[in-house]
Amino acid sequence: MYPQFPPGFRFGMSTSSYQIEGAADAGGKGPSIWDTFTAQAGTVRNGQDGRVAIDHYHRYAEDIALIAAAGVQDYRFSFSWPRVLGGDIGFYDRLVDTLLDAGVRPVPTLYHWDLPQEFEDAGGWMNRDTAHRLADYASTLVLRLGDRVRDWITMNEMNVHTLYGYALGDHAPARGLGLGALPAGHHQLLAHGLAVQVLRTHGAKTVGIANQHFPVTPATDSPEDVAAATLFSDLTNWTFSDPILRGDYPSELIRAGVGVPDAQLDRDLELIKARLDFYGVNYYEPTMIEAPRAGKDYSGVLEVDIPEGMPFSPVPVKSDERTDFGWAIVPSGLTEILVTLKERYPALPPVIITENGASFHDAAPGPDGRVHDERRIAYLDAHLSAVAGAVSAGVRVDGYYVWSALDNFEWAAGYEERFGLIYVDFSDLSRTPKDSYYWYRDLIASQPRAA
Repeated sequence: MYPQFPPGFRFGMSTSSYQIEGAADAGGKGPSIWDTFTAQAGTVRNGQDGRVAIDHYHRYAEDIALIAAAGVQDYRFSFSWPRVLGGDIGFYDRLVDTLLDAGVRPVPTLYHWDLPQEFEDAGGWMNRDTAHRLADYASTLVLRLGDRVRDWITMNEMNVHTLYGYALGDHAPARGLGLGALPAGHHQLLAHGLAVQVLRTHGAKTVGIANQHFPVTPATDSPEDVAAATLFSDLTNWTFSDPILRGDYPSELIRAGVGVPDAQLDRDLELIKARLDFYGVNYYEPTMIEAPRAGKDYSGVLEVDIPEGMPFSPVPVKSDERTDFGWAIVPSGLTEILVTLKERYPALPPVIITENGASFHDAAPGPDGRVHDERRIAYLDAHLSAVAGAVSAGVRVDGYYVWSALDNFEWAAGYEERFGLIYVDFSDLSRTPKDSYYWYRDLIASQPRAA
């Protein structure tokens, strides 16, 4: 009854630091760009922030026990750069040791969007020096934890961070630079390359990255729509994978837009295309694009609105069902993008689905003490079947991580959107595994064992 995967396939759950940790001032932690962003009126739904989040900082032992009881092999989390910068690396010592004691492999991400505010004040990702600061941070972490952590992820969703935070104003740090944000993307890629170098120098066993990918389809076959969709896909998909997996940007337009002289850019790209042991893919929904039509209202199509004046505009993807976040549910898009990646990159490293999940506005536990989330079960079942389809088509996929382990702070959407397998009551922070948690546990138990 469950999708089946080869022996040795690894199942996991994912989270990120700002979304779950809370403890905003504990251990000398300074502010991140998200602390600054959420303190501004009108930036986050209902004026909410992540200062407490779900208090994972103090409840990590309880959370890890729940994660381990689901039978997952891996837990993907992220370090809080401001927390480490403030000297509180001990929290991650305890977290890693607790995971290992529970039989769960830690798979940490160096950077999941919570840049220290002091680095943003110095230019943020528009400043090339930030890439070198991340390399220093990577060195601090691998020297402290590398004896116990074997799997490392450098960066998370550079495309989303660049688009939402630097090109637009919907996420921190809300720069609104439009296509002028391309240098921020390049400096994140450079940070990745430098971090790979540092991690390997200090003995990291496996190193990867987590990039969001999705099929982009033109609304019609007209040359204008095809060109608009191609440019959008270049900017959101291939700008952040071609340098890593091909050693160059997808077009001269983008190569010129990063603002680095050719000789230096070639040296940067040598660093950026360093060998990876796995390639993380985050998938949620596909996108449909057309050339802008004069006078047409495109607001509300995507989670964020593309401003007027850009050479592409989104149109709604046809889908029989949507999540409560409004995202189209198209499991076949996951198979499609995995096959596309393999075709585009013949030497594609083994893939891990580092994020996939859905927000549904789950009700609190009922009289039976359960949270019934049948729609999430159907979503996960369909998307895992889509992964199995990609494996059958010849794509090597070594693992799948659900986003997310627990309900959490969903960035600019606040606490209304619930992605978790574990329900969190935001009034008292109690945890209740949802029906999808038990379904995932049983799915994992049904898989063939590695020899």
